[in-house]
Amino acid sequence: MIRGGEETEAAAVKEPADTETAAADAAEPLTPPPTDPTTTPTTAGPTSTTEPTAVLATDRLPAMRLVNGAVKVGLAVAFFVALVLQPEVVEGKAMGFRAPLFLAPAVIVPVLARWRDWEPYPHTADALLSAPFLVDTLGNLFGFYDSFDATDDVLHVLNWVLLAAAYHAFRFRNVHHNREAVFLGYGFGALAIVWWEILEWLVSTDGIGGAGGLSLTYGDTIGDLLLSSTGGLIGSIIGVRLLGAARDAAVRR
Repeated sequence: MIRGGEETEAAAVKEPADTETAAADAAEPLTPPPTDPTTTPTTAGPTSTTEPTAVLATDRLPAMRLVNGAVKVGLAVAFFVALVLQPEVVEGKAMGFRAPLFLAPAVIVPVLARWRDWEPYPHTADALLSAPFLVDTLGNLFGFYDSFDATDDVLHVLNWVLLAAAYHAFRFRNVHHNREAVFLGYGFGALAIVWWEILEWLVSTDGIGGAGGLSLTYGDTIGDLLLSSTGGLIGSIIGVRLLGAARDAAVRR
């Protein structure tokens, strides 16, 4: 009897301790079990930029919209002066033949952008594509071709830099890697100068659009091919560098 009573008293003494332990366990916050870092999901690709290529971010800049508008307005004004006012300096330069060719990109790109619902609007590509035609027209209006012998050579390089960059400004809207991009831009520039020289030859030979002052020679044609293709290579390198995919685009392949 005494022993049984002692056991009952010992159980009674133990009971409060068990109650306190249960209360403490209930008060402790629940913590999630540790996770295995090898199974934690990760996101591929960099998170520092919101656009896969630089040109898409550039197209959204308000300044780029202003630049594009300025190029378009400048081109329209230049041809108004050349065709309506007809200064003596542009006589024999086939401005009537040039006008539809030079103004076509300024009209076609907005139409395509609206038809295809391009977002954002390709301000960079639009401006770069029209810029060479503006530069060439201004060179004729200001008489640079007649006053400075090097004008034709300089503008063949500069304009093909702009054209190759325009190619990449269009391409990198849909292509998000830089693989072989430099050579593709270079090839575009080379093909463009071949067709440009063919058109110049037609104008010079047949007098289309009132041409007569182009004075084309075989040496001039070969020189233009070399200068423009070189400009296309430079423009392609610059275009890939400034408008293309991030340097670590290979992570996203």
